[in-house]
Amino acid sequence: MAGETILTIVGNLTADPELRTTGTDTQVCGFTIASTPRVWNRQANQYEDGQSLFMRCSAWRDLAGHCAQSLSKGMRVIATGRLSQRSYQAQDGTNRTVVEMTVDEIGPSLRYATAQVTKQGGRNGCQGGGTYGNPNGQPPQPPQQTTPPPASDPWANGGSGHTPDMFAADTGEPEF
Repeated sequence: MAGETILTIVGNLTADPELRTTGTDTQVCGFTIASTPRVWNRQANQYEDGQSLFMRCSAWRDLAGHCAQSLSKGMRVIATGRLSQRSYQAQDGTNRTVVEMTVDEIGPSLRYATAQVTKQGGRNGCQGGGTYGNPNGQPPQPPQQTTPPPASDPWANGGSGHTPDMFAADTGEPEF
C-alpha cells in the first residue's frame, strides 16, 4: 500500500518464536529481532558493538506457521515488512508508544550459516507454498544416467579437470 514504511532488518532472534491463534482461527507468530551494528575502532584495533535495536515482529497466517517451524533463538535472519506504530496506556497510567514490524518475508541469513529449504504444499505455487512442478513436494532429483558417457566427452568426469592430451589434436591454432 502507498504510504507504508517498508523496512528490512538483519539480526538475531532473541527467543524462540511464539505461535498463537486468534479468536478467528488465524495464526500469528511473534518474535523479536536484535540488530547490533559493529564498527571498526582504529585506535583499539578491534570491532566494537554499537547500540542494539530490538524490533518486535509479527508474522501472520501461513508465514506464522513457517516461522514457528523454522526459526529458533539466536538464528540470524533477514526480514522485510511494514512498520506500524501504536500507542497505549500502561497499567501504571503512563502513555507508551511502540513501533512494530509486520513481516512480509523472512529467511535465514546465509552469511555465517547454511540452510536447507523444504517446500510446503499450498496454493498453486503462490505465496505460502506450492511445488513448482514437483507434485510430491520433494526437491528435484538429478537425472539418472543409464549409459556411460563416451570416452571422448571432456565433461564426463563432472567438469573437474581434463586429461593431459585432451587438447592435443593438431588444429593449426596456437596454444594459449
